[in-house]
Amino acid sequence: MKLQSKGEWLRFLFLTFSFLGLLLIHNQCGESRQQKREKKSIIELTYWCAAIQQEIDLAESLVKEWNATHDSVKVKLQPLPESKSSEEVLLAAIAGGTTPDLCSNMWPGAMDDYVSAGGLLRIDDYPVIANYIAERVPEDILENSRSSDGYLYQIPWKTNPLMMMYNVNMFKEAGLDSVLRTYSDHYRAGKKLTRDTDGDGRVDQWLGYRDTNPIWWQRLFDFYPCYIAASAGETLVRDSEIDLDNRTTVDVLEFFRQLYKKGYYPVTTFKGDQFIEEKIATQINGPWNVSHVRKFKPEGFEFDVMPIPVPDGHEGPVYTSGDYKNISIFSDTKYPEAACRFAKYLISKAADLRLLEMTNQIPIRKGILQDEDFSDYIETHPIITKFIKQSRYTRGVDGIPDLKEIFDAISQEYEACAIYNRLTPEEAADKMEKQAKVIIRWNRSRE
Repeated sequence: MKLQSKGEWLRFLFLTFSFLGLLLIHNQCGESRQQKREKKSIIELTYWCAAIQQEIDLAESLVKEWNATHDSVKVKLQPLPESKSSEEVLLAAIAGGTTPDLCSNMWPGAMDDYVSAGGLLRIDDYPVIANYIAERVPEDILENSRSSDGYLYQIPWKTNPLMMMYNVNMFKEAGLDSVLRTYSDHYRAGKKLTRDTDGDGRVDQWLGYRDTNPIWWQRLFDFYPCYIAASAGETLVRDSEIDLDNRTTVDVLEFFRQLYKKGYYPVTTFKGDQFIEEKIATQINGPWNVSHVRKFKPEGFEFDVMPIPVPDGHEGPVYTSGDYKNISIFSDTKYPEAACRFAKYLISKAADLRLLEMTNQIPIRKGILQDEDFSDYIETHPIITKFIKQSRYTRGVDGIPDLKEIFDAISQEYEACAIYNRLTPEEAADKMEKQAKVIIRWNRSRE
């Protein structure tokens, strides 16, 4: 094109720059709309973990890795808000419609409360996670994780099997060259280990010790693991009915009654850690305590673990309380499929290995001991490996809404019988069951 005048040149330049300006604006607007569309397509999940530093560290590392490898689903981590208990926080969040998308600090004992409130997603409806759970979790543990309606609202994640930790040197000095298995074994060991070590006429070393306060959760660390062991894996609810007035309850109460009566367990409340201070030779504890003992033990201190004691004549494997913590997805989530995919990542093999490495807590996973991916950890952690072996024989608590009140009743009668010898084991077992049934009837009448 040939321009004949200065005016035509100016008009041409004006039109050219105007066109380029409009094109630039159009492109910028187009990019902005595209960015908005991309931003809108990104899903953000909120994930609550336990407010314990080890678990916060674990969750942070897993979330960081997830966010780095997933562009369309991002996860925002938040430790559980502080309160008397995580159960109170979660129930309040369900009632107020302020739940996260998922949480990994779900106690099985509160499951019925959450389900009754309509707060949890039914996992069975999502094959992306349900099929993987069936592959990962032992069948009996999976079935015990189901709610009373037969559906799964919690993803079995980790367990802390309770075992009997013992002082190796104290056992050797007392001439005990093997682990204790039965109630009679413990009585014989108690006779050798309970003594006055400084000659002042007062006993200052005992076989073991348990906090004597009649608080419901204390019984989860003495009566309950021993009940599960004595019953070969039964819990307190059988065929949807509470069952406490039985031979198992009587045997367990008599075991603890003899320990206190003979003085092998002191009737007191200690300050500090009597196991590390070598005042007691045994204590019921979980794998989380291994790193604590190693950190604070005196020089030369050796310890190991053995199963929970069982009645004389017991046959078969020894079961114990698993102290489970599981993962649930909340029904208010806007992105159930994405939440299921993230939950599946949290229970992946790599995440399970990291759980072991960072917390010494045991993933609920089939075949860990035979899996090469876990072999290095197992070879270098012999005590934790015993907890892993025990994890196959664990039971949780029954997910019934009256559980804390029932354990309150158990604790009262346990104190009267085992600690203060005011009731026979038979009388205490009878009162436990009657009170538990009254609690259940009363609560159901108010529904």
